[in-house]
Amino acid sequence: MSVRTPDPNPGWLNEADLHEARRRLPMVYVEAIPVRQDSLGYVTEVGLLYTADDDGRFYRTVVSGRVLYRETIRAALLRHIEKDLGSLCLPQLPPSPTPFTVAEYFPYPSETGLVDDRQHAVSLAYVVPVSGECQPRQDALELSWLSPDQVLSDDVQGEFVGGRGQLVRQALAHIGFTG
Repeated sequence: MSVRTPDPNPGWLNEADLHEARRRLPMVYVEAIPVRQDSLGYVTEVGLLYTADDDGRFYRTVVSGRVLYRETIRAALLRHIEKDLGSLCLPQLPPSPTPFTVAEYFPYPSETGLVDDRQHAVSLAYVVPVSGECQPRQDALELSWLSPDQVLSDDVQGEFVGGRGQLVRQALAHIGFTG
């Protein structure tokens, strides 16, 4: 299963070196749950990418990607948001980007409930309001804007892979949505 976004500028490692590094080191990622807010700042919609894996199975996911060598967390977050949602999405990054959680993915089922078949990954996860026009990344079928209640429904939660539904539930709890 691949959750990787094609990247025209893959950064600091070629595919063979990246594969070898993933076997030996935890990789650092950022993940963003895009949201739309009302005039009082309450979250009204959550943006989820809908995509398919190499085996043709459909699933929901969030914005995510590696932090490159010599790249700040803020720059990585902005780069992946714009890559996955388009350059006109107008993300509102906070002055001090503090994640709502640090998620740890393992290449096998573990106590975290988060799985990435490729690697051990440590991910800084953020809720990011966006106010512009969003277009899904190249490998995504669509970007769905769902209410928090819809996101927490059993049907939608069942469409996540690797435990990302749990991550989105944590994000909603962090912003005070209890459903």
